[in-house]
Amino acid sequence: METQQVGVVRTTPWWARIVVGVVVLGLLFFLLGRADLLPGIPNPFAEKTDVRSGPVVLKSIQDMNRFEGASGNFEVVVDLDKDAKFLPDAVRGKRTLYVGAGSVDAYVDFGKVGSGAVQVSGDRRSATIRLPHAALERASLDPKNSYVVSQQRGFFDRVGDFFSGNPGNTQQLNVLAAQKIQDAAKQTNLAGRAETNTRGMLTRMLTSLGFDKVTVVFGPAPNAPSPSPSSSGSAPKPSPSKAS
Repeated sequence: METQQVGVVRTTPWWARIVVGVVVLGLLFFLLGRADLLPGIPNPFAEKTDVRSGPVVLKSIQDMNRFEGASGNFEVVVDLDKDAKFLPDAVRGKRTLYVGAGSVDAYVDFGKVGSGAVQVSGDRRSATIRLPHAALERASLDPKNSYVVSQQRGFFDRVGDFFSGNPGNTQQLNVLAAQKIQDAAKQTNLAGRAETNTRGMLTRMLTSLGFDKVTVVFGPAPNAPSPSPSSSGSAPKPSPSKAS
């Protein structure tokens, strides 16, 4: 008795061939677009950035009575290391190297000048001006020149940063960088430079107005000496001499 073998040929459904063709065509189109090999045809996978910021709201206006006498530019490297006490850094820990660039301005506040701070001679040829010492403005960071150099994170920190709105912890880094720049500015002669420039500005301005001698003094006014008891009242009368 002869046995006949019947071969069954399975054909791919028509809809599967269409799906495979679309996928292959899309993949080919994507690769050609990424390689910029489609001249004249826009890349459908190109990223597009839309800025939907609201209008700028003016919060307040302040009148400035300051003269910015000097400005210092600073750069600092912040090494922020966070780790767990009983866990290795590969599991829980984060170390970030951050370069912060910013500036600090030194100014003289003319708004604190009192009524008797300016003294002019009778012939209007000399003038003496007393001003407060120069002060330092708060450090201002430059976001364009501040950046993260490197960052090492443990497993749990990577997972936490994935769901966090501030993965790089940039706010804390900016605060630390600004504080270090502010402390460094206090160690420089930035305030003294501002006073020198302020003195030069006032001297040139008053000289152009006809004054021959201009003296600019920084610091609080010296206290007036208190009158002595003998000078506060009338002079004592001499005792009458006795006739011999």
